Amino acid sequence: MDAVCDIPGIGLAVDRSLVPDPTLDPAADAGVREATAVLAGGCFWCVEAVFRELDGVIGVTSGYSGGDAASANYERVCSGMTDHAEAVAVRFDPQRISYGRLLKVFFAVAHDPTQVDRQGNDRGRQYRSVVFHLDDVQREVAEAYIRQLDAANVFNAPIATRVVPLAEFHDAERHHQNYAALHPEQAYIAAVSAPKVAKLRKQFGDWLRSDGSKDGGLA
Repeated sequence: MDAVCDIPGIGLAVDRSLVPDPTLDPAADAGVREATAVLAGGCFWCVEAVFRELDGVIGVTSGYSGGDAASANYERVCSGMTDHAEAVAVRFDPQRISYGRLLKVFFAVAHDPTQVDRQGNDRGRQYRSVVFHLDDVQREVAEAYIRQLDAANVFNAPIATRVVPLAEFHDAERHHQNYAALHPEQAYIAAVSAPKVAKLRKQFGDWLRSDGSKDGGLA
């Protein structure tokens, strides 16, 4: 169990291998080769590290969503006094990985969606769980998947993830990008990010990149 992000009695109630695929996951039009998912699930260093591993992901950017441009900086967001959540913008090729599959990784590996305004010892509204949808299809897929997971009792508590329209995404400061790969020795990365990536590799090995760029080659 991760000492920082897991809380006894909360989180998955089933083995990660039993988390179902989304029932609603429409295929993108054949000509669409790039789309974006914006997701908030606690510290963006850790969430970014998970999604950078996936085949079909073109780029991952850490940033802030939910508040205004004036307050979109790390110091202010970490104060918990803004409307921002730490988030990641995942650019992906929907011909290679679907939006629904990204959500499956988000819920099964990247964070614990049952926690409210926190992830483990990281506490505050900036660590809340949010799917920021870019269109009605993303909203419908996310809302349907949350209902599906709750109905299947996949977690030990109701999913607290909010599904809200994306107003703006503000890139985080340069030194926060690809932070986990660039600072593997950092204590927080070793305690929180590395175990998440290990879980992903164990459970979703056939979804991983094979081009060697997972540690920094992405945009």
